[in-house]
Order: sequence, then structure tokens, then C-alpha cells
Amino acid sequence: MRAPGTHLVTAWLILWASLGDAHAATPPPEEQLVGVWGSERVLGPEVRGELTLVRGQDTWRARIAGYELQARVDGKKVSILLPGGQGELRGTLAKDGQRITGHWIQPRVLMSGMTFATPVVLRALRPGVWRGDVSPLEDRFSLYLVVEKQADGSVAAFIRNPERNFGNRVLFRVDLQGATVRLTPTSGRARPLEGTFDAAARRLALRYPPFDLTFDFTRRERTQAVGLYPRSPASGPYEYQAPIAEDDGWSTASLTDVGMDVQPLRKLVQGILDQTPGSQPAPAIQGLLMARHGKLVLEEYFHGFDKERPHDLRSAAKTYASVLVGIALDQGAPFTVDTPVVSLFPEYAGRISNLDANKRGLTVAHLMTMSTGLACDDDDPESPGNEDRLEDSVPDWYKYTLDLPMVREPGKQAVYCSANINLLGGVLRNTTHSWLPEFFEKHLATPLQLRKYHLDLMPSGELYLGGGIYMRPRDALKLGQLYLSGGTWNGRRVVSQRWVERSTALHATMNAKQTYGYTWWRHELRVGDRVYSQYEASGNGGQLIMVVPELDLVVMFTAGNYNHVALWRKFREELLPQYILSAVKPSK
Repeated sequence: MRAPGTHLVTAWLILWASLGDAHAATPPPEEQLVGVWGSERVLGPEVRGELTLVRGQDTWRARIAGYELQARVDGKKVSILLPGGQGELRGTLAKDGQRITGHWIQPRVLMSGMTFATPVVLRALRPGVWRGDVSPLEDRFSLYLVVEKQADGSVAAFIRNPERNFGNRVLFRVDLQGATVRLTPTSGRARPLEGTFDAAARRLALRYPPFDLTFDFTRRERTQAVGLYPRSPASGPYEYQAPIAEDDGWSTASLTDVGMDVQPLRKLVQGILDQTPGSQPAPAIQGLLMARHGKLVLEEYFHGFDKERPHDLRSAAKTYASVLVGIALDQGAPFTVDTPVVSLFPEYAGRISNLDANKRGLTVAHLMTMSTGLACDDDDPESPGNEDRLEDSVPDWYKYTLDLPMVREPGKQAVYCSANINLLGGVLRNTTHSWLPEFFEKHLATPLQLRKYHLDLMPSGELYLGGGIYMRPRDALKLGQLYLSGGTWNGRRVVSQRWVERSTALHATMNAKQTYGYTWWRHELRVGDRVYSQYEASGNGGQLIMVVPELDLVVMFTAGNYNHVALWRKFREELLPQYILSAVKPSK
């Protein structure tokens, strides 16, 4: 017989155990966040759209985006300046009065910290009235937060950002206390992120330190996260289709038309499509284009990009600097590659710091090969000429570069330095007496039939030639085709064949695997028992315009693997030889 109270004790023990089981089964609050979240924002600029200029009896008036203001006219030059730095037009009236061509200068883009100049054409509607469209670079920024439950029961998250690769290689621990969310990096030097979670509205808000902005996230299915996945919705087996010809100068053909095997390229594209988002770094290929025998034969886009979305070329845009130098020389500009650089900047006479015999011997060729000997190394954060030191507090980037001390004799060693290439802009400005965006438009963009591009500007308002031009990939691919064709595009001479040959020849050695021409990288690629010479314009993240002359082939990758060279160099070292070069059928 049980002792008195046994039933009562047993009941309490059963109740306590059941409460313990219920407590153990209660999921942590962070599990409410498991899933995919997305936030896409266009941060500006606000001023865009239709621009109308009207010539009155005494004054010119301009109307755009609700603004109406007086335009300034000086001879054939026409300009407008919006209040608060909201935008600026720099244009020129054609002799026949039928067009005003120029550039729209937009305010600083938060995404990159630069301002950009975009071509604008206003056409006459009737005498004294011109109208056109202003389409500045969108300050576009996408964030995808993938929250997952871990094997140990904790909740972790990673971020994907197609435009700048913020959050790359960082895993966050997720904590939710009440309405407060905290993402704490589990390694590295990333900053923690904090925000709020509204369970009822199913909305997550995070403060993002790089921009000091709050991004509102909503839950996303795959069809609502085009920047996270290679394609949305998920596609089946890849089926190759030849590119479609349009009014940009490219003729198109199929791979078989130009003697290429579809199967290796189908395997390459399928591998891109089969990628799933994960916490580990992976190739983030956003565009893949190929041209053979002068015809566009493959054009594929991924992760929310398409043929009309301009892509940041990063340092691949450096190569335009030497193209412009070649054009200027072809037109008789008063300098040569052997001209001392200091002599081409008379405005700084008597004011250049650290001026010695070595600096006096620095030539234009040394700039194009990054072998100036200046104290400038982009791979060394402590270097006084490091690109990151070129910021708004430096009013004149040309003089800042010329003032750098010399650390070695010019021509002795090539060291990667964006400021060297940018200084070529000062050479061009002073010898052609042009505003460089106008020179670029007239002598390169127009003959190449470039349809949409945005040139990044220095604080002085001059074109920055160190990289960062935004351009449609179809248009950027033309740079490789231009050189493969000996300086012509669709039969029109743009730059001399002599300059093409000279600028792609060996001029400097960067390292054991890479040599350098005039802003062109040079490599040797092995496919089986064959070795092919290749030269390329190359930019951070995987922006590669690659030319293989022996195969009459140009290949372009665009990608978002910024600051992860170990990943994007595989595009050249592995993907190009294994899938693309091997697809070229042997000649009969």
C-alpha cells in the first residue's frame, strides 16, 4: 500500500516532466527567421527621364523631372545645372541645329562613391525645341539574406549581394530577442548587423553599416529572388540558342556556324545554372559572351543581369586608356610613348614634389606598363599611391600622382598601380585639349556603336581612367573584337593596326605567370598538347575580355566575385581552356 500523498507526488512529477518536455520542444525564436529574405533598392538618382530645351527670344529654358530652369549658352555650348547637385548637362549644339549631344552628370552614386557621365542626345522637335531622354546609372543595390538552422540547433545566415559582393565569405550567428535581431559574424572582421523583426507583418529590417541605411526584407520564393539564383524560376536542362541580332553592330551566328562544339559549352552553362546559394564562396558568373570570326555566338546572363543592364567593368576599363592613347597618336597628338610625362603637365611647372632625374625620365610608356617607379602599389595598403588614397579630399588626382616619391628607376619593375593608368588621362587632356568624356564618345563610343555606358569621374569632373566604367556586356565585348580585327569595327578604322600590335606585345613582367603590354594582360594557355597565346582586359570580380588570336575568338565573363581573385582567375585558368577553347573544332 502506497504512503499517503503518493498519488499527489506522482502527479506533480508527471506534470513537471511534461513541462520539461514541452520546454525542450520549444524551438528557439530565431527559427522564425529561417528561409530566404530579400531587399532590392534603387537608391537614386531621382532626376531622370525626358529633358526638353526651349530657346526663347532672350533665354533658353530646360525642363526635366519637375524642374524648370534657365540654361546657359556659350556659343555652341549648352549647359544646365540643377540645384543641390541633382544633375548637370554639358552639351554641344550641332552646326545644323538638329541635335544637341553631350553628357548628363549625375550626383554621386552611393554604391561606389563616384559620379558618372552618361551620353545624352536631344533631337529637334521643331525650330528652337530639342528633346531627349536622360538615363543615368541606377544606384541599384540588392541584398539577400539566407537563414538556415544548423546541425547543433543554432541558426546562422549568410548574405549575397550581386552588385558589390558585400558579406562575401562571412557567416553570421542569428539571435532574436523580442523584436530585436542581431547578426554576429562568426569569423573575420565583418561588423555585426542589427535590426528588427515584425512577426505579424513578416518583415525584417536591418541596418547596413557600409551605407548607414536600413534595408527592409521580405520573405522570398525562388521566383522572387532573381539576384540570388542563377536563373529564376529554375530552368530545366540548358538548351543553347544563338544570340539575337539587334542595332548595336553585332552580326550573330550559331556555334556550329563558326566551327564550335555545343556540348562543352552546354556543360559549362549547365554548371552555372546548377549552382545553389551556399555559405561558402562560389563562382558568381553574371554574364558569358563569345564571338568567333567576328560574330556573336553565345550570350547568357545570370543572377538578375541581362543584356541591357550595364555592368561595372572595374579595372578591365583601364584598357580603354591605352586605346585612347593610340587614337590620339594616330590623330597626330603632340607626344610619343617615349615623351617624358612631366613635360606634358606644364601647369605644374616648378610645383611637382620629389622631382629628381628618375621622375624626369618617366615616360608615357612607363605609365601604360605600370613600371613608373613611383611609390604606388594597389596591393599594399600602406603605399602612398594606393588607389584607396585617391578620394574627395584630394582635389587634383593627377598632381597627387606626379608628387609621389620615386622608389626605383622607371622601367625596372612593373607594379600594379591604378594611379599610373589614370595619369594617362591627364596626358590626353593636355595634348588633345578635350574633355575626356567627349573624346571617348566621339572617337571610340560612336565608331564602336556603344549604346549605353556610364563613365566615372574624378572630383575635378574629368574622366577617371583607372577603372569603373559601366557598360553593356555586348558593347564591352567589342573592345576585344576591335583588337582581334586589327583596330577596325565592322570595317571602320578606329585605331591603327600598328598600335594594336604594339600595345598587345610584351613590354613588362608582372609575375611568373603574367606579362603585360600597354594595359593588356598576356598569358599562355594550354589545351592538351596545344599552347595558345591570349591577351585580356581584366577587372576585379571576374570582368574579363579575353582574346585568343589563333582561334579568332573573343570571350567575356562578367561576375560578382569582387576581392576574391582565387575564384575569378579560374575563369581564365580553368573554364576558358576546359570548356571554351576545347569547343573549337580542329580545322580540316
